[in-house]
Amino acid sequence: MGSIKAKIPVVCCAPVGSASFDERDAAELAKGFAALADPVRLHLLSLITSAGADGACVCDLVEPSGRSQPTVSHHLKVLREAGLVASEKRGTWAWYRVEQQRVDELKLALG
Repeated sequence: MGSIKAKIPVVCCAPVGSASFDERDAAELAKGFAALADPVRLHLLSLITSAGADGACVCDLVEPSGRSQPTVSHHLKVLREAGLVASEKRGTWAWYRVEQQRVDELKLALG
């Protein structure tokens, strides 16, 4: 990581220690953290992040994850449902990119 810290934008959820942090905020954030609690999904998110703005093709995630294509697709579905990645179809393959605002919300919640 570089020495320059990225400015995290203002988001809808207050940090955990905040008086304005409520049950709804906690439930919404828990979905994201639950998705990341699995080592395979955490690794996939890292791979997609490192792929840059163009995202990563499912076909490029299978080998580095050490999992089968159906297993990778399942984990990507969980990440997508948690709002951490978005997908688009390009030809016969799905491409995934990180939803940076959602990742930033999780970072902010941790303080």
